[in-house]
Amino acid sequence: MGRTSDARERILTAAEALLLSRGYSALGVAEICAAAGVPKGSFYYFFASKEELALAVVDEHWAGRRAGWERALAADVPPLARLRRLYAYAEDGLRADRETCGAVTGCLLGNLALEMSTRTESVRTRLREIFDEQVLLLEGAVADARGRGEVRVADTRAAARALVAQLEGQVLFAKLYDDPGRLGVLWADSLALLGAEAAPAAG
Repeated sequence: MGRTSDARERILTAAEALLLSRGYSALGVAEICAAAGVPKGSFYYFFASKEELALAVVDEHWAGRRAGWERALAADVPPLARLRRLYAYAEDGLRADRETCGAVTGCLLGNLALEMSTRTESVRTRLREIFDEQVLLLEGAVADARGRGEVRVADTRAAARALVAQLEGQVLFAKLYDDPGRLGVLWADSLALLGAEAAPAAG
């Protein structure tokens, strides 16, 4: 049983790395199995299709990233400092990614949204759910900041959605230019978007 469980994890780990570097369409089951070091039969024991595997990778990837988002946005510091901490977490992740892969490979969720959302309804639905979760996580910080009089926004949900879009867009630029430093503009841009009068300390 230990080997069986290990095989599934190896497939997921290999698939995540390959999806980031190669994308979904160009990736075959045989390549995933070779990278994972498992026979093809093991793949189909755990996953009925490549699409099902992609959904499992998305879920596992977001479970890890969500934990990072929740730590960054924890209410132990003022609300805008939480936002700045989230951006630092994202930039650190891109820098670690670059060291490991030799290039910035971007956001797995964003990459798949661009590649698959118009063709694979199950993946589009799951990605939409995850981005909606991100919006809700950020909305808490935005609402707290508004309650403290630190920002001027009429609709906290819309503001949080704009922040998620801004973050995802800068991650895309970081991938395009192979430069994690592209996220450096997020803080000032977010303060402007939120109507914050001054940049508070990071806490």
